[in-house]
Amino acid sequence: MTMARPPRRALTAKRRRLYVLVAAAITLGGAAALVLNAFEDALVFFLTPTDLKTRAVPDNSMVRVGGLVEEGSLRKSGGGIEVRFAITDLTNRVEVRYRGILPDLFREGQGVVAQGRLGADGVFRASEILAKHDETYMPKEVADALRKSGRWKPGAKNQGAAPATGASP
Repeated sequence: MTMARPPRRALTAKRRRLYVLVAAAITLGGAAALVLNAFEDALVFFLTPTDLKTRAVPDNSMVRVGGLVEEGSLRKSGGGIEVRFAITDLTNRVEVRYRGILPDLFREGQGVVAQGRLGADGVFRASEILAKHDETYMPKEVADALRKSGRWKPGAKNQGAAPATGASP
């Protein structure tokens, strides 16, 4: 004796749309995950010296440290190619080492952003130094971080430049 199988339900238009939407959502989610994973290596985060002291920075991750070049901290060697200086947010400081030619506008008391990696010894090894076009501009992130510290006075002598207005140079 064979049992009769119940008839198979026909695929309705409503159910077909549901399957298409589920498949599209899964595909879109997978594509978004792949894009975000690809960007993870390209993202560079901006930190202040205080952030470096208080946050755990992942090993070997590329970051940007911004603040003011501390007065009296600039030391050059190797014919001016090897440079050591400190970046401060007027609360904390971080020692920076850089090998290369500094931008023409780089000087003590000026706002600067250094891109590189923090070493296990606490010294920041910069691969790039960014300085803006003149003393009337400071990168918005640097100005905001210094303002947040509560110790920065715009226009004060030897404390860097006035804050940016948000416009690009």
